[in-house]
Formats: sequence, C-alpha cells, structure tokens
Amino acid sequence: MIDTAKLVLRKLIEHHSNTKGQMILELFDGNPNRFDEYSCEHDGMLFDYSKNNISEQTLSLLLELASSAAVFEKRDALFAGMHINTTEDRAVQHMALRNNSADKVEVDGQDIMGNILEVREAMSIFSRAVRNGSIKGKGGRFTDVVNIGIGGSDLGPAMAVAALAPYHALEDDVPNVHFVSNIDGADISDVLAKVPASTTLFIIASKTFTTQETMTNAATARSWFVRECGENAVQDHFVALSTALDRTAEFGIDESRTFGFWDWVGGRYSIWSAIGLSLMLAIGPEHFEEFLNGAHAADNHFQKASPRENIPLLMALIGVYHRNVCGYETHAVLPYDQHLSRFPAYLQQLDMESNGKRIGLDGEEVDNDTGPIVWGEPGTNGQHAFYQLIHQGTSIIPSDFLVAAQANDVIGDHHEKLVANAFAQTEALMLGKTKAQVVSELKLKGMDEDEINRLAPHKVFPGNRPTSTFLYPKLTPFVLGQLIALYEHKVFVQGAIWNINSFDQWGVELGKELASELLPLVMGEESENVRNGSTDGLLKAFHQMRS
Repeated sequence: MIDTAKLVLRKLIEHHSNTKGQMILELFDGNPNRFDEYSCEHDGMLFDYSKNNISEQTLSLLLELASSAAVFEKRDALFAGMHINTTEDRAVQHMALRNNSADKVEVDGQDIMGNILEVREAMSIFSRAVRNGSIKGKGGRFTDVVNIGIGGSDLGPAMAVAALAPYHALEDDVPNVHFVSNIDGADISDVLAKVPASTTLFIIASKTFTTQETMTNAATARSWFVRECGENAVQDHFVALSTALDRTAEFGIDESRTFGFWDWVGGRYSIWSAIGLSLMLAIGPEHFEEFLNGAHAADNHFQKASPRENIPLLMALIGVYHRNVCGYETHAVLPYDQHLSRFPAYLQQLDMESNGKRIGLDGEEVDNDTGPIVWGEPGTNGQHAFYQLIHQGTSIIPSDFLVAAQANDVIGDHHEKLVANAFAQTEALMLGKTKAQVVSELKLKGMDEDEINRLAPHKVFPGNRPTSTFLYPKLTPFVLGQLIALYEHKVFVQGAIWNINSFDQWGVELGKELASELLPLVMGEESENVRNGSTDGLLKAFHQMRS
C-alpha cells in the first residue's frame, strides 16, 4: 500500500476504534432512508450494502482511500491497455473480449478488436454447425462435448454452463457438456464412462498445450477414443483452445479446429475468449453474445458511474474495510440460486489467485493483509451446514447473498420460500437475538427459571454481522455476465489499493516444479538424494503400500 493510502488507512482504523460499539440496526433507526442511500442499481441489478456496519464517515474515508491509492488512474490504465501486469510485462485486456461497441481497443499500439471478432465469428460458425448437426462425428450428430482443462480453462466454463442450464434446453439435440480437470484418473474415467465415443466432441483447453494435468487427461481421452473409433477419426472429434499450433497439429488437431487467444488474457479471466467455446456450444452464439453484453455493460458502469454509485468500487472498499480495518479473514458468497452452485468456487479462484500476494508492486513485502479467504455454497443447503458458525461462531464472516426475483424453474411456491429464507438470513445476521428476548420467549413457553438460566446463553445470537445482497430480475446470460464482471472489477480495485499485481500467479509454480522432480521417485526410480524426512518417509510408505 502506498504511503498516502496508509495514512488514510490509519484514519479508518482510528474511526473503527471509536465506533466499535455501533450497531447496524441503530444506523437504520437513525436514518429512515438508509436503504435508499446505501444501495445502488445498474441495468436492473440492485446492490444493497445497507446491512454493513458503515456510516457516512466510514464511506467518506473509504472513498478517500480509493483516491489516495490512485484507483481511478489505475482503472484508466487498465482499460487503456497499459502493461499493468508488470511482473510479466503484459497488458490486461479481457474487457476487450466482450466489447460490443464500435470503439477500437489497443494493446501496444495495435487495434486488437479485429482478431477478437475473427475468433468469435469462427467460434460461432463452429458452434452453430455442431448444434444443427452439419458438423458430425463418426457416429453422426454430436451428443456430448467433453471440455478438458484446469483452473480458468475449467472453472469458468463449468460454472457458466451450470448457471445457464435453463438456456440449454431451448433447442432439441443440443449436446450435453461435461468437464474434466483433475489429474486424478477418477475424473476422466467417470466422464468417459458416460459418453459414446463415436458422437463425442473433445475440447482441449490449454494456451501452451503443455499444462500437465490437461495434457495427461487429453492423452488418455485420445487413446480411449482411438481404441473405440480409430486414428483417422481424431481430426473430426478433437478441438483445441490454444496458440501452440505446432503442438496441436502434432496431437492431430487441424488448424481450422484450433481457436486461439492472447497473452493479455489471464486464465481466470478467459471465459469471454475461446475458452468459452463449451459454453457457446451449450447455450448457442446468440445467448453467448448476451453473456458478453452483460459484462460489457458492467465495464461501462465501472468506468463511468460516480464513486458513490459505482458497484464494484463499493464492493471493493467494503471488502478492504472488513479485511484491513475490522480484521475479518474470510468472505462468504451465498447464492440463493442452485444454478449458481459453482459460482463461489469460481470467485474463489478469481479473488484468491489474483490477490493472494505478499509482495507489492515495489518489490517489497506488504505490511497489510491482502486477499480474504473466499468460500461458500448455495442456500438453503448452507443453512443446514455452516450457517451455525456465521450466526454464533467466534469469527465474523462478511457475506454476499445473491437472489433472483424470478425463478427460471417455476414450481409451486419453491421460489418464494427460497427468497424468504435469503431475506430472513440477512435480517437475522443483522438483528441477532438478545438474552432478554430469549428469556421472554422461554417464559412464554412455561419454562422454569433454572431451566431458562441454563438454556438462555445457548440461544443468544450476537447479530451485527455484515451482509450485502445482490437482487436481480432473473438469472439470464446477461445477468451472469454482469455479475462476473462486477466481481472482476472488485478484485482489481482491491489489488490497486493494496498496490499488488492482481494478474500474475507465481504462487502456483513451486508446487508444479517439485511435482516434476518427485514424479520419477513416485514412479519407483532409485535416487540417492535425500529430500527431507517427511517426503522421504511418505515415499517409502507409498511404495510399501503399492507392493
């Protein structure tokens, strides 16, 4: 964090110390217009942050923090195509992938929109042909698609395909889409057991075509397919999402079936690129375009909305306040939408891989916390699992609730009950329940005084626990694109305040390097080198169990 931002952070810490006893409910009591003043809207998406323990003074200081950290200048540099990924000397321009304006977008002085539109059109032509059956497999029309990738090449499309499941069934004969990511053989075995080789299309998603997990699974899929259908059919059943044309050709994939993307597209930001091919195959090019449009609308909002109405800016500032001022270590994402079951995992990568850093842009170790632990599951399932800790545990866990006003699947009063549960949880987390309230309730039940004294402490809820709520009309492709982009920009703003590079991920490298060194030892090769007592002991026990 730069020095000017540190000064404002100290003011925030002092402010928090002076208002520690402040209750969220009292803020509502003192301001009948609090909901209107502490919520904002963008293209039908309502963001309610009124149930966070922040006042006008808090918000004023947080906006001062953003200015002192040069967030707005850094935002402009991001959209201008500057090399803000300094450790890899790259621009960051995933926003261009969803650009639907006539404006050109430059990276290193070159307009990149021509290349983007060319790849998108090739994806659209291919997707339409697969969906209408004019591109077939050895056994006829494709019934299944298997996307093989990992990280951003899996989490994004897998999440989005699940989220937009209601948009798959709008046409007959749309192929079923499956995902393989884990190098654990169980993952690919389970998927291959479900699909017929002669009508399955495989998508191999790896920019360099060298990712160990992806290429191991791809080789297994290829061998299985060749046994079933023969070598000559490979070219009709395999597609590559890659820029390594020499490697894709060696694998047997024609250049016409290879869709590229660029080094200014980070893996966890790549759902908008060719990595989204599996999503386009599932929902069709027209709905994929709506998905891009939702994200583009959020990009415009982030660039143009005033600070007090800027949703990703406010999300980020509240998150920084919780992490650096209040000391809250985790952040829960709780979609009350079963189709968003993979959304928390997707945001986990987006946030923790981006901002899980301890070195600042100046090359020095940061002196403040960065990157919360992000986790979550859909409601109402989570209510019967971990909400106990959120309500009565010793840790305070700020939470985002995501709710649709209209269900995609209308069955009786299911959706009304779902929404009632979501609103009830945010209310309960704010209100809590005092000991006096508990005692009064137990007396009304006729309980004697000794029993009341014994039981009452266990039924007290401290309340005053912060939540934010997204309320949107319906989970459509547009809304999903909007949501993802808002969270992307939130992560960017927090990285800008912490003065870290949100777009590299060196932390994943060391484990990969050591895995390569260990593989020969796991395979049984003899070595005189002693690694360490634990690893050597584990290797010995492993081989004893194997024998």
